[in-house]
Amino acid sequence: MSADAKKTPEAPKPSNFLRGIIERDLEAGTYAQRPFGGSPGDAAHHTAGTMDPARIRTRFPPEPNGYLHVGHAKSICLNFGLARDYGGVCHLRFDDTNPEKEEQEYVDAIIEAVRWLGFDWDVNGTSHLYFASDYFDFMVRAAEALIADGLAYVDEQTPEQMRERRGDFNTPGTNSPFRSRTPAENLARFRDMQSGAMADGAAVLRAKIDMASPNINLRDPALYRIKHATHHNTGDKWCIYPMYTYAHPIEDALERITHSICTLEFEDQRPFYDWLLENLARLGLLSHPLPKQYEFGRLNLTSVMTSKRKLKAMVDEGIVTGWDDPRMPTIFGMRRRGYTPASIRAMAEATGASKTNIWLDYSVLDIALRDDQEAQAPRAMAVLDPLKLELTNWADLFGADHRETCSAPAHPQHPEFGTRAFSLGPQVWIEADDFAESPPKGFFRLFPGNRVRLKYGMVVECTGCTKDADGRITAVQATVVPDTKSGTPGADTVKVKGTITWVGVHEAVPVELRLFERLFTVDQPGSDETDFRQVVNPRSKRVQQGFVEPALAGVQADARYQFERHGYFVADRVDHRPDAPVFNRITTLKDSFSR
Repeated sequence: MSADAKKTPEAPKPSNFLRGIIERDLEAGTYAQRPFGGSPGDAAHHTAGTMDPARIRTRFPPEPNGYLHVGHAKSICLNFGLARDYGGVCHLRFDDTNPEKEEQEYVDAIIEAVRWLGFDWDVNGTSHLYFASDYFDFMVRAAEALIADGLAYVDEQTPEQMRERRGDFNTPGTNSPFRSRTPAENLARFRDMQSGAMADGAAVLRAKIDMASPNINLRDPALYRIKHATHHNTGDKWCIYPMYTYAHPIEDALERITHSICTLEFEDQRPFYDWLLENLARLGLLSHPLPKQYEFGRLNLTSVMTSKRKLKAMVDEGIVTGWDDPRMPTIFGMRRRGYTPASIRAMAEATGASKTNIWLDYSVLDIALRDDQEAQAPRAMAVLDPLKLELTNWADLFGADHRETCSAPAHPQHPEFGTRAFSLGPQVWIEADDFAESPPKGFFRLFPGNRVRLKYGMVVECTGCTKDADGRITAVQATVVPDTKSGTPGADTVKVKGTITWVGVHEAVPVELRLFERLFTVDQPGSDETDFRQVVNPRSKRVQQGFVEPALAGVQADARYQFERHGYFVADRVDHRPDAPVFNRITTLKDSFSR
């Protein structure tokens, strides 16, 4: 965890069932006398250690087979947050048991994403960054202990035969013809699997539990399979790899995890989790107290799809520009869009933890961003869809070359942020929709005969517009009303109903503006038979050229601003250059998404 996150905060946190479980365990002293060997290890290693200084231990255990997304952010914040709040430690552990899908690229990306969210696994000089693959030797040792105890056997049926014998929810399974082998025979065949003498798919090691169990996960689940594949961490040392359901509880126990928090789809696996750990403890390989698994509901956001396979298809097919496309629900995409770590953490914390999967409107993330940035983001004026406004009496009043200096607070609630300066001249850029030749009822901006205030500047009165040969408006004309400059004596004696933002043509900074909406037009893309490609929002990204006030000239990537009237924007971390600015709209000032 980050330095400030290590301190137990004074503010109370929203209660949920996981906090209740942890608090009851702490009160009962369930883990109070738990020895810890200082690093992951077996029963002997931990028994020789001292009392664990961590009151609890949790873990975030991603598989390094893709980029983390918003659902992972929830789990990250939950596990690291609970450890922080209860004087514990959260481990970052890579569940790298599938060599064909895992890459170092994903390991590096996950480390970067977790740190960007504000969490760390270095506590008191000790790093708690672990890999499941570092435990492969112990896992084989544990498997051989189960074989010797008659609790595991090598099955050489074909995958089709195993499926047929497994049964279903209404039909008990039937025993494999290889189930009655002696422990010595099974041990010899398991070592044949390890030696590379057997082909992929020729055999699996299975637990011997109950083929008639109503919980199908207890019908002799697979523990090991043969895969002649190079692993990102262990190279070609192994040609057998543990199944996730076998590896995960062992990893938890070796690391002395107290509360193993996972999502609801693993609830049916909990009986096997407990069966495996209890037997390995009975055999002397692991020590009590053992980890306990608890499940919480997934957090899903509307208009968001988190299937790694489908997200990869969107990248590969060019529907998005990459894993960090600002429309993507990946943490890297959200970072590039401009969401802050604080806003993502606030959203995750506000949703708590429940025993059911929940769907939240995407707007909750935007609300969290606005709450975070309202007090922090400096203000600036920007014109997103420029139309030229010509002040026809400027030269008569001030002289053609005169520029009237204007100023505004960098932030209206923070005078310590200082002021920003810009100037008014004979031509300014305004928003195209701030003018209407024939205004609708209730329109208080520019139309012939109406007066508005140029924000922080002067009152102007519209006199008309210029059109091209096709009837398109190319410029608007107005006259300056004298003695109406904001902040000068008597300026407020001229009353107007409308105020518009602007940027002086003479000093405007041209920028590329990327305006994003939700990537999909339906609430739950990819959840039914509809091809997700058919519900991609064609307006999810619009690129247009606009202008910003001179104070933004030369800003660096990742600089955030509230563009007055328009929302929160960030200088793109990839494409932005001080001499060629690119701004992404993070979110509008209020939710305006419509399908």
